[in-house]
Amino acid sequence: MAREFNVPPVVFPNSNPNPTPPTQRNRPATAPFQPPRPTTTTSLPFMSFDIGTAPTSTSSTSFSTPQYGAVFPANFDDEPPLLEELGINTKQIYHKTISILNPFKIQPDLHEHADLSGPFIFLLAFGLFQLLAGKLHFGIILGWVTVSALFLYIVFNMLAGRNGNLDLYRCLSLIGYCMLPIVILSALSLFVPQGGAVIFGATGVFVVWSTRVCTRLLVELASCGDEHRGLIAYACFLIYVLFSLLVVF
Repeated sequence: MAREFNVPPVVFPNSNPNPTPPTQRNRPATAPFQPPRPTTTTSLPFMSFDIGTAPTSTSSTSFSTPQYGAVFPANFDDEPPLLEELGINTKQIYHKTISILNPFKIQPDLHEHADLSGPFIFLLAFGLFQLLAGKLHFGIILGWVTVSALFLYIVFNMLAGRNGNLDLYRCLSLIGYCMLPIVILSALSLFVPQGGAVIFGATGVFVVWSTRVCTRLLVELASCGDEHRGLIAYACFLIYVLFSLLVVF
């Protein structure tokens, strides 16, 4: 016979221990306490980007805005040209080029101020004419010009001794400007058959042209050069013969 046990009923506790009364259930929720906002507001002046103008501050606590009027010039017509700012004087390059084209009337005073803008243009033109002939010689030309300037600088200062005042920058400028006859030769070689007597005769004329001009400029612009004119001419002759070989062969 089974025995029955009396089990007391299980009572679950309410999840809300403090039930709200029915009178407060339909009351709308109120925001938490907030401090009252001040009635006077401090406004910052708007930053103005107008050139030459500055906003007037209406409050003692306002920040100072930067002034942009002094950054940009008022008149762009007073600005120098871009080439002059880069140190490129086109008028001076033109006059130097004209003086090189006349080997019988050389003007050394035009070459007192050395520059590398004109020589760079001539060397670039020389490389372009060689490229049209199917020869890629840009690196060779720049390398040979540098070595030639060092060679002529050392030879001249050894001949002049302590009184020599030829610097490397001027030497590089003179060699570059006197490359103009060789550039003309490279342009003419495009229309003359290679390996003939015409190209060899023209090469001799243009090499003598460059040698004469370069020697005259070195003697006139550097001190103690007149005493060693023959040796300086021989060094210049070797330099321009070396560049002419690129054209002939």
